Amino acid sequence: MINDKPKVIVITGPTASGKSALGVDAALALDGEIINADSMQIYKELDVITARPDKESLEKVPHRLYGTIPGSGKCSVEQWRTMAIGEIDEVHGLGKVPILVGGTGMYIRALEKGIAEVPDIPDTVREKGRTLLAQIGGEAFKAELSLLDPEMGAKLNSGDSQRLARAWEVATHTGKSLLHWQREAEGKVPDYDFIRFALVPPREDLYDNCNKRFEIMLDQGGLKEVEDLLALSLDPSLPIMKALGVPELTEYIQGKASLENAISRAQQNTRRYAKRQMTWIRTQYNDARTVNEKYSERLQGDFFNFIRQSGLTPSC
Repeated sequence: MINDKPKVIVITGPTASGKSALGVDAALALDGEIINADSMQIYKELDVITARPDKESLEKVPHRLYGTIPGSGKCSVEQWRTMAIGEIDEVHGLGKVPILVGGTGMYIRALEKGIAEVPDIPDTVREKGRTLLAQIGGEAFKAELSLLDPEMGAKLNSGDSQRLARAWEVATHTGKSLLHWQREAEGKVPDYDFIRFALVPPREDLYDNCNKRFEIMLDQGGLKEVEDLLALSLDPSLPIMKALGVPELTEYIQGKASLENAISRAQQNTRRYAKRQMTWIRTQYNDARTVNEKYSERLQGDFFNFIRQSGLTPSC
């Protein structure tokens, strides 16, 4: 049975998997508009280094929330979610299809599931949890968490240190499971029919794409872009200063590393980020229609057949 709620297509995947190209083809075929779901592409100053859609793509179809926030600011998940819902509703109001494109899992989860309004956790509690985890290790910490929060203890893997620590600090401070707060948030989600599609190429192919793409970024002016960013003398703790490639190229510009070393480390960090994105899709977004290769025209048939099943009719 086809859902009659307003539809939102979500195209996600790790970096260098072809999301942006698929987004453009989908928008052209469905009379859609693209909405950014990438936490770095939202900042104004970084175009090349964040692999924002190129000029040709921007001319083909409307793109929203790209280069919207100045690098001197911080775009929180909540702020992005509010803006994204506004853009989605506006696109629906135009009679078009909103197509969310990006690989920032926390953005996508917040949009679809809501944001858990957990009370602020004191720094002392947070530090206590991380210290305990470091001292006793993941397995023993998971057992400690299970005493406080059996549900999260059963759900989390002993190697997922970040989520273990978060669950422990929430249960310790609030006396309630993180799942309690997340369930409250789910009652406040927008009433959309999300059509989920994920590109997850084979790991070795993806890593090769990551390496090549960073070299292409440099050829397209990525180093100059970072130099211009540094000239703004922004606070190093700002999100834009931590974008993939920025810290490594900053060290080269400041004479602290060779260009070869900076490129190698940026490529390595990009591969690590791509691995985390794939893990998120596999473990937290596994209800998406997943294709295990990089996007190419050959995949159009598979994608649009999937779209037709949702009740949308592409023009191709």
